[in-house]
Amino acid sequence: MSFRLRVFSLVLFVALTATAATAWLTLRQAAGQLRESTAADRQSVARITEELRAYGATRGTWDGVADTVRALSEETGQRIRISTGGQGQIADSDPLIGRDPRPGGTAPPLLVDPRPVLDLPESFDPGSLGKVTGSMIHEYAAAVTYAACLTRAGHTVTVGSGKYGVPVFADGGKAPGGGPGSASCARAGDASAAVVQENFAATAVCRSRQGAALHSCLQRVFTERTAAVGPQPLTVRLGAVDDAGQTLAVGPAVVVAAGVAAAALACALLLSRAVLRPVRALTAASRGLGEGDLGRRVPASGRDEIAELGRSFNRMAGSLQDSEERQRRLVGDIAHELRTPLANLRGYLEALRDGVLAADAELLDSLHEEVLLQQRIVDDLQDLALAEAGALTYHRRTLDARELVEGCRTAHSARAAAAGVALVVGAGPGTVHLHGDPDRLRQALGNLVGNAVRHTAPGGVVRLELAERDEMVRIAVRDTGSGIPATDLPRLFDRFWRADAARGRATGGSGLGLSIARQIVADHHGAVEVTSEVGVGSVFTVVLPAPRGGAGRGMRDQH
Repeated sequence: MSFRLRVFSLVLFVALTATAATAWLTLRQAAGQLRESTAADRQSVARITEELRAYGATRGTWDGVADTVRALSEETGQRIRISTGGQGQIADSDPLIGRDPRPGGTAPPLLVDPRPVLDLPESFDPGSLGKVTGSMIHEYAAAVTYAACLTRAGHTVTVGSGKYGVPVFADGGKAPGGGPGSASCARAGDASAAVVQENFAATAVCRSRQGAALHSCLQRVFTERTAAVGPQPLTVRLGAVDDAGQTLAVGPAVVVAAGVAAAALACALLLSRAVLRPVRALTAASRGLGEGDLGRRVPASGRDEIAELGRSFNRMAGSLQDSEERQRRLVGDIAHELRTPLANLRGYLEALRDGVLAADAELLDSLHEEVLLQQRIVDDLQDLALAEAGALTYHRRTLDARELVEGCRTAHSARAAAAGVALVVGAGPGTVHLHGDPDRLRQALGNLVGNAVRHTAPGGVVRLELAERDEMVRIAVRDTGSGIPATDLPRLFDRFWRADAARGRATGGSGLGLSIARQIVADHHGAVEVTSEVGVGSVFTVVLPAPRGGAGRGMRDQH
């Protein structure tokens, strides 16, 4: 899995987990609060209807109910409107608490009936039940009228349980404000009872019924005949259109969010440690590398970007370590190459100074030749250092590759003739163009030719071949020398390395020519290819890109 995918999966996991946990906890909290809110609403509705029913049942009238409506609205937070079929709207809590009336809500109205339900015994015969019903109508009419009168007079009414479910009202004492006395209210009750006396005859309609049907019919008669004197059923409407309703508590939601955030943060920290562990290892290794510990490496397992970065770091550290090792070897090689000739020069000069040797022409020529060899080593080292540092100056232009090859043959023909080696050029007619520095390319090609001549026995041939193929110009230096073992090919371009350790500086060169040639060709965006077979010879091929536009295609490929 790639590092990007791992990080994305980590972030996605934390986000989904946090979101799911928050949603679940919030839903659970909301459901709990909703249940509590619904239960509270039911309790509020039950309390409102029960207190209104108790008010009508104990007072026999709805007069003065406004105070109760206002108190209930303030305690429950509900908007309460009550009305009856005969009186219309009786009270509205909005004006009672000093608020402009609002449009009503959509909740269905509630019916509150404070009148008692006649509870007739099962053991009575039907004739007796009719008489009892008529008597209870008479008693209730008188009692409820008496209670209503006491309420309007400001008296406190007490209610007791009477026969067959019909309440008994009594004067509980006169309240402040005065009003008519109990005697006048009693006379009003008797007058009301006289008005409903005719209800005895109304019970005759139920005589033909038996059992439960009879009881139900008599209860209905009781309700109908007492409707004129008892409090009418009350219609209660709760709520308003702009009620905010129940809202979630902020505290528990904040606690839930904080808990989920803390859990998500903890998970992210734990998972990020596993993801960032290789990054910390890379940081520590790079710090050690900067302090000179070139042997530091990091574990690099897997195929993601971090593992690839670790492998790249290890390769870089290995390259730096190899470069440091090569630098140490270079210093050692330079010291080794210069120590012996300088010691020889010192010995000869001291001998000349002490008069041990005579300064004849032969000795001076030998000393001069030795100085020239050391000067060549120094010049080659300077060229190689500049080339590897990218500071070697190039004067590039378009040139004829055939002229480059011919010029190289001319420059080395004398040395080849002295060594008994034939130096020839194999190139077809036409012109092959190159873009580069002619002097530097001649130097690189000359190093290859000089190396081929030194390693070719007298009577052998060194052949320069020029060809163009696949938009690449190929200049091959082919010799018939002793060849190079396959095990030595990887070290051919190392500084001061010689395939034949027995060769000295006079016959083996400075050991820097191939390194310089490869670097010059690389600076021209080319490469040096080598093939060799022991006992047959070697082929060093300089491969350079042809100029764009086909300017180099003036001859056919040479094979």
